[in-house]
Amino acid sequence: MMAIVEWKKDETVAVLTMNTSENRHNPDFAKEMLNAFDEIEKDNDIYSIVITSSDQKNWSLGIDLVWISGAMQNKELDSIRSFMYDMNEVFKKCMTLPMPVIAAINGHTFGNGSVLACSCDFRIMKADRGYFCFPEVDVNIPFLPSMLEIMKKAIPYYKLEELVYSGKKAGAKELEEHHAVFKASENADTLMKDALEFAKTFKKGRPIFTEHKIRLHKHIIKSMKDEDPEYIDPINLMV
Repeated sequence: MMAIVEWKKDETVAVLTMNTSENRHNPDFAKEMLNAFDEIEKDNDIYSIVITSSDQKNWSLGIDLVWISGAMQNKELDSIRSFMYDMNEVFKKCMTLPMPVIAAINGHTFGNGSVLACSCDFRIMKADRGYFCFPEVDVNIPFLPSMLEIMKKAIPYYKLEELVYSGKKAGAKELEEHHAVFKASENADTLMKDALEFAKTFKKGRPIFTEHKIRLHKHIIKSMKDEDPEYIDPINLMV
């Protein structure tokens, strides 16, 4: 059985591949992502990370609704809380790793998957197929405060308002026009070529990269710590 997440080195780049058909976020996904990040960070020869999917249709479709519905039905509230804090750690890790994290978006990315993409430092997305979307407005699930801060760092405010309020699906070219993605690549092959070429341009000192990222994202990390528990601990956001 294929691992939920696996990674390999390509010269100075760690290529982290999400391996399930929809790369849904559940407790196992969060833990595997954190483990992979820890392993990558320990390798001092790695200077950038590219996150992609082995499924050519989907990059990540967000929270595992089957798992969370079952957990809610069975009143496994501690499990849900732990998962939400673990996913925050995944987002936080993307924003504090001592190297650029590049999302190579080779398929649909919805909801929590889109937040994961926004937590990365750069996004490159294939243009011939795949949509980026925040469907929360249509399924009556509000974002955590820190999620909105993560989204604001990646998408211009005026565009973010449109995406959040409408729930519309946006393609790579549209997102590139508004600088929400760094580049719209022609197809899956050129996407990985572009992502790897871009990733290999980085060979910066880890201490300075860490410090820049921590300072840039200080307000987001503070929001996770100070504001999110108000919504996570009573599970108000699931109502």
